[in-house]
Amino acid sequence: MTAPVRIAQLSCGPDYSGVQEEINAAAKSVNGEIFYPDVALKDIMRDFNGFGLEVRSPDLKLAISRAMALVDGRVEADAVFIATCFRCAEAAIVRNELRRYILEHSKLPVVSYSFTERTTAGTLLTRMEALTTIARRRALLAREVQEGITLGIDSGSSTTKAILMKDNKIIGTGWQPTTEVLKCAREVVDHALAEAGMKLEDVQAIGTTGYGRFLVGKDFNADLIQEELTVNSKGAVYLAGKQHGPATVIDIGGMDNKAITVMDGIPGTFTMGGICAGASGRFLEMTAKRLGVDITELGPLAMKGMGGRVPMNSYCIVFGTQSLVNALAAGSTREDVAAAACHSVAEQVFEQQLQEVDIKEPVIMVGGTSLIEGLVFAMGELLKIKIVVPPHSQYIGAVGSALLASGFIRDGTDAGH
Repeated sequence: MTAPVRIAQLSCGPDYSGVQEEINAAAKSVNGEIFYPDVALKDIMRDFNGFGLEVRSPDLKLAISRAMALVDGRVEADAVFIATCFRCAEAAIVRNELRRYILEHSKLPVVSYSFTERTTAGTLLTRMEALTTIARRRALLAREVQEGITLGIDSGSSTTKAILMKDNKIIGTGWQPTTEVLKCAREVVDHALAEAGMKLEDVQAIGTTGYGRFLVGKDFNADLIQEELTVNSKGAVYLAGKQHGPATVIDIGGMDNKAITVMDGIPGTFTMGGICAGASGRFLEMTAKRLGVDITELGPLAMKGMGGRVPMNSYCIVFGTQSLVNALAAGSTREDVAAAACHSVAEQVFEQQLQEVDIKEPVIMVGGTSLIEGLVFAMGELLKIKIVVPPHSQYIGAVGSALLASGFIRDGTDAGH
């Protein structure tokens, strides 16, 4: 078994909140090892004063000193996990500053998280898996070209996608709503193979990602089973032709949202989640249904409306739907309601996820919601940036999986798929 990935924890409050055991369990499940960087008492005040951020909490002062020890090389680590209580404004400021400081002065991957008393190992699992993936597979994530014949499968919460690639070109696609996980995966793979005129036996390597990645990966005897944070960010910069330099990836999914900063194709920091499904693609699906249009028609409809005319609350999907119904009952046009829904989701993603990462251009939107032009427009307005939507953006996880899976062909791991 490979040595555990050493994850330095910088935090304030997890012991008091009873979530430290959950953090440890999440790290252990992906062969990670949480540790606290050792710092001398005499160094704490020196580091704190040198950092230049005035805080009162002793635990936050200690976190600052530990961060400086990591950057200065006094303590070695493979990755960094920054955790503070969501109720503390002072901690939120420190969390963001430490994340920015470590990213600017080291190559350590960082994830920051604001926990509650209900935080579980399950909610932390994907984040911990992404941290350990970046630490272990940096060379794989640096891959810029797809080689051979590879298959990528993205078993998402809302849709299941498959992409077949050959020598850096997409030759087959498959897409359908997720119902039965394995059945949907097999059907989208069959569609992609039929479109390419190939058989499964022709495929040299398979990669899976998404919520159903483990079940689908086992069923297809996949060479690569990897969480969606690293896979999607890699797929995004690959499709957008932005594998060199900085980029920011935004993926508004059916259940949760992801914001990822990337440098030279390697994820640096990321955040995922959301307060409620009201800030996700699921809310937009419900909006389209209530307006009597297909989800593919919601974007063009929103582009004809003025969202500012309709108050919309998408912090909660229930209250958001109530706002939608009230607006229609008050005489608002469908166009204005569609625009308001798109703006509301963009606003919540901006407030919940994008505050946790440093936005650097180009900003790339991916996933099925990136095809909703009203949402892309609303996000661009909020950020004052022209958003990039690459071709095949809705297949982003499958593309990233197919690209990365090709790294296993030359290693002789072709299992005769």
